[in-house]
Amino acid sequence: MSPRAFYHDHPETLCLQTEIIASQPGRVRLAHSPFFPGGGGQMADRGMLRWQHGELPVTGFEGSGRDQWIVLSDPDADITGTVEAVVDPAFRQMMRELHTGTHILNALVFQNFDGALVTGVQMNEDGTARMDFDVPDADNGRLRSLEAPINDVLRQNLPVTDSYAGIEQAAKEHGLIRSRSVAPPPTPDGTIRIVEIRGLDRQACGGTHLAETGMSRPICILKIENKGRHNRRVRIGLA
Repeated sequence: MSPRAFYHDHPETLCLQTEIIASQPGRVRLAHSPFFPGGGGQMADRGMLRWQHGELPVTGFEGSGRDQWIVLSDPDADITGTVEAVVDPAFRQMMRELHTGTHILNALVFQNFDGALVTGVQMNEDGTARMDFDVPDADNGRLRSLEAPINDVLRQNLPVTDSYAGIEQAAKEHGLIRSRSVAPPPTPDGTIRIVEIRGLDRQACGGTHLAETGMSRPICILKIENKGRHNRRVRIGLA
């Protein structure tokens, strides 16, 4: 079995016919799931399950990997057999754009502010995101000036690819693990997923991304806030 999640192996598959391998009232486990369950500041996918006798919205996820349960809107639903798992395409696309955009911002801050690390990130359902960086005494004007380089990267339409590295190897490569406090969870075989924006950046990440930077709408830097002496919060939004 591949150590990769289905949504990493098949990022464009948003409608999947699959089997229920376990069922309890209001939740199921699937043989294969196209849903990204959330994490790393990225919101979980939205979508629904369809079967012969109806359909129900997906409202949450519990557990991980093969033990992940998909929670349904009806707590009494008891479903078995074959279902169609459907990811909301517009919401997934927005999250892919935002997550790729935060990687570009992250790369430019890392390069221009002496390897500054991320202290927090959150993507929102309104098409905005915020990233917190450990940049003591940073000039907020310099941070705001990164908007033009971010959109230049989008226009270059750089490929976005992924690979896997062993945990020890990843820890030794400077800048690969970019967050001050957390790293993506390892796969069952003990590796970490690495997302690369060709020619710009490589960093550990478990989220969903665009295949090319040019697939994103332009990005605006909306606001920069001082959150203590060490922390600068950069808010971005999709134009």
